[in-house]
Amino acid sequence: MASKAVNYLRPALRLGSRHPIRTCIAQYSSHSPMGSTTTPTRKPVTIQSIRSLYKKNEPITVLTASDFPSGHVADTAGMEIVLVGDSLAMVAMGMEDTNEITMEDMLLHCRSVKRAVKSAFTIADLPMGSYETSPEQALASAIRMVKEGGMKGIKLEGGAEMAPTIKKITQAGIPVMAHIGLTPQRQHSLGGFRVQGKSAASAVKLLRDGLAVQKAGACMMIIEAVPAEIAAIVTERLSVPTIGIGSGNGCSGQVLVQVDMLNNFPAGRFLPKFVKTYADVWGEAQRGIEAYRDEVKSRAFPSEQYTYPVSKEAVEEFRNIAGEVCEGEDQK
Repeated sequence: MASKAVNYLRPALRLGSRHPIRTCIAQYSSHSPMGSTTTPTRKPVTIQSIRSLYKKNEPITVLTASDFPSGHVADTAGMEIVLVGDSLAMVAMGMEDTNEITMEDMLLHCRSVKRAVKSAFTIADLPMGSYETSPEQALASAIRMVKEGGMKGIKLEGGAEMAPTIKKITQAGIPVMAHIGLTPQRQHSLGGFRVQGKSAASAVKLLRDGLAVQKAGACMMIIEAVPAEIAAIVTERLSVPTIGIGSGNGCSGQVLVQVDMLNNFPAGRFLPKFVKTYADVWGEAQRGIEAYRDEVKSRAFPSEQYTYPVSKEAVEEFRNIAGEVCEGEDQK
């Protein structure tokens, strides 16, 4: 088998191809790399460049990714931050909620996204159960996200009560994105997925949470499901970027779940009020797959355009000896 593979490569080498191996693989095999080795078209995003955007009051773009393709497109499209969110529990793994996902699940997806993202700043959620017990547990989990998952920072949910944990992680040199307002991992204690900060008392708690995680060293924070006016006031009172999701455009930036904003799911799935759909990936994919199905059934695919040529002489020679070969095999 090895000698045949070498023979396939030789024609491309004689033709002076700059990428002979890639050329031959594309022509003769179902193996087709996704292009992860392409040269980045922009400088890597750093904490300093994110801070610069914040100081210029330029909104920061954040999008989730759960695997190589979604990370690749988010990075290529120019996102400043790619978040491997624990929402992948539902959108990539079919789980009921984020509480089911494990550290090992997250690490697997982080490594996949990391292989694709060359410029954006990558952050990953610490899943429920990996950081609440103690700051030491949280630091150990954060280190795994960086060393094993290839991430540049981590995100964790919670306000003032998580300040010691955030401080522990940031003192170890790992950037932390905090998450206040609606915290999905704590949905049961919140009475479900409910808007936060709707009363003055609730808004004050939100601000205190923001100030506490900021003081602890969080470099930015997500504010989820908070009335726009309240989130804007909180943002004004803080000195680190806020990333809104369902919290209006007064925040320093925005994040959405990629699967949601691309409509990459079947009809009938519930979407939060704050999700705007920018494409119809599911519809396009379904139309394409249905067309493929129909063409296979009608034998329209694969047409001559999608098959490899062979000389008529070789076909006739093979046709003449095929019967003899089969008869010989039957007699063994």
